[in-house]
Amino acid sequence: MAWILPVLYLVAGVAIAGMVSTAPVERSATSALPDGFDSTEVAALVDKFPAGDDEVAVVLFSSDSAISAEQKAAVQKVYDAATGGKGTPLQAAPDGTALSGVLPVPFTDAAELSDKVAELRSDLRQDLPDGVQAAVTGPAAIQGDLAKVFDGADFTLLGVTASVVAVLLIVTYRSPFLWLIPLITVGLADRLASIGSTHILTGLGVAFDESTTGILSVLVFGAGTDYALLLISRYRDELRVTESRAEAMARSWVRAGEAVLASSVTVVLSLLALLLSAFPTTRGLGLACAIGVVIAAVAVLVVLPMALVIFPRGIFWPRKPVVGEKVLSEGQSFWRRIGDAVANRPVPAATVAVVLLAALASGLFGVKTGLSESDQFIDTPESITAASRLAESFPAGSTDPAVVLTPDSLARSTVALIRGVDGVSADQDVTIAGKNDGMTRLNVVLDSAPGTKAAQDDVRALRKALEDQPRTIVGGTDAQNVDIATATSDDRGTIVPLILVIVLLALGLLLRSLVAPVILVVTVVATYLAALGAGWLVSTQVFGFERLDSGVPLQAFLFLVALGVDYNIFLVTRAAEESRGRDPREGMLRALASTGGVITSAGILLAAVFAVLGVLPLVVLAQLGIVICIGVLLDTLLVRTVLVPAIGVKLGERFWTPRKVS
Repeated sequence: MAWILPVLYLVAGVAIAGMVSTAPVERSATSALPDGFDSTEVAALVDKFPAGDDEVAVVLFSSDSAISAEQKAAVQKVYDAATGGKGTPLQAAPDGTALSGVLPVPFTDAAELSDKVAELRSDLRQDLPDGVQAAVTGPAAIQGDLAKVFDGADFTLLGVTASVVAVLLIVTYRSPFLWLIPLITVGLADRLASIGSTHILTGLGVAFDESTTGILSVLVFGAGTDYALLLISRYRDELRVTESRAEAMARSWVRAGEAVLASSVTVVLSLLALLLSAFPTTRGLGLACAIGVVIAAVAVLVVLPMALVIFPRGIFWPRKPVVGEKVLSEGQSFWRRIGDAVANRPVPAATVAVVLLAALASGLFGVKTGLSESDQFIDTPESITAASRLAESFPAGSTDPAVVLTPDSLARSTVALIRGVDGVSADQDVTIAGKNDGMTRLNVVLDSAPGTKAAQDDVRALRKALEDQPRTIVGGTDAQNVDIATATSDDRGTIVPLILVIVLLALGLLLRSLVAPVILVVTVVATYLAALGAGWLVSTQVFGFERLDSGVPLQAFLFLVALGVDYNIFLVTRAAEESRGRDPREGMLRALASTGGVITSAGILLAAVFAVLGVLPLVVLAQLGIVICIGVLLDTLLVRTVLVPAIGVKLGERFWTPRKVS
């Protein structure tokens, strides 16, 4: 009867995946902005102004030479037809080579905005006079181009991820059949996680964005397959001891299941720490990923064992386990030989590992964070190239002005204060963009290009000049960038220590030790620092990125520390088991012999899966994939293979203080 649950899981999973889709992204003006900051309040209030929920598109007509009066008349007809007369009057650039106008673009979701921007671009290119080019930039165009990046992205990411996992499982098991069982189990868990989590988030009113399901899929595939590898490895080992498949699985479930359960609980609690973030979409990511890991763990601990027991030993063909074969811990495998080499000279081995990690971490001294909107894309879209061309003929800040909200009674004095601020454009300085509920909206054009450090300095100067004006606040994209940087730093100060405490307590409860958890957490943090330093060097020297996205350090820390604990738990719980009745040093070496292969396979698979994030043409996801990929490889190939065994062998029984494992 063991076949009933796997069959029900398969049928129900396929049916749900086929009939129910993930919940759509529901964007608000503040969903990606940190709570409690002026720029977020401005975005929320502007949303209530007439047409406040519209994004603004900047239409640019440009030429290599001065636009003639005849060309201008033809351009005006094209502009009026394309905008339906809803755009602002065209403004001529001082150099005569460009004309620009502004058009509000109403929309209900990101996909609609992308379609409307594409339609506007097409209409603007109809019947243009020779020598004149049309382009669309501004916030609407940038958001539209960003939405286009995710068009079909879930399908692409899922396909590439599943393909990578399938190839690596085939290589790992070298079996034509076995790889299908964990792949189907985890693949259905991924679909159930994506559908379930997005609908739960929507029902709870928790914000999420287009990247949430992509990161969720990568995490579910990576963590779920890691858990499956550990369980199957132990099951294969137990089949060498007993004829009964059910008995072998029962032993595997008790021994490997403890590690999987402890790992998944620790990862889930760490992910839930993101609920303390100031960013609504980050809170959504944490909750969605926590739900995903729960579903993956249940699938591996409940469905996978029954699915494996259904099939005879031949499922492992051509490397079918036979009763009487040596189990991994008793053989002289490659990993046992590595362990013996480390045990012979533990201090030099640990020293080399620490020096290598420190050398990689030295890259942190040059890290710069904070991507502008123009830096978010790997392939530069029209909205960014048009903004650069606009800046050649108009004040750089005209594509995306700062927004100041002030009481109607203070509007005149506020304008006067703004005009006295260095960095405010003298040509197009301040315009009244609307009034609502006793508040006046002022658009302030800055001299500096949007997204630059100079523009952020101008925002700070603007806020300083207006700090004594009651109920007057500064927003807009550059103000948001300033506030995002502050909120991100605050998040790191709150969430990072909490995750470390969660991991430390989880390891302490699992291992019943005071020394081992501290050592393991220190090695995980060292791995993270080395990965971030190396990731920065790879990002800048290989891929040419100038900065890291401000969210990458925190998200990379979360995934590397939480997932790094998996490999700690896999190794050290087995070491505790193998140390019963033996010298703890021998127990550590037997644990490395038993788990070295599966940890390495799991690490390479997880690194490859996170590298798949690079198929999406967004810099932030590529950078996150780079850092996590490097970190996981360091963790599995260096830290868990050399550093931790070297420390464990050197300390012996003291590693487990106050617990007695021998």
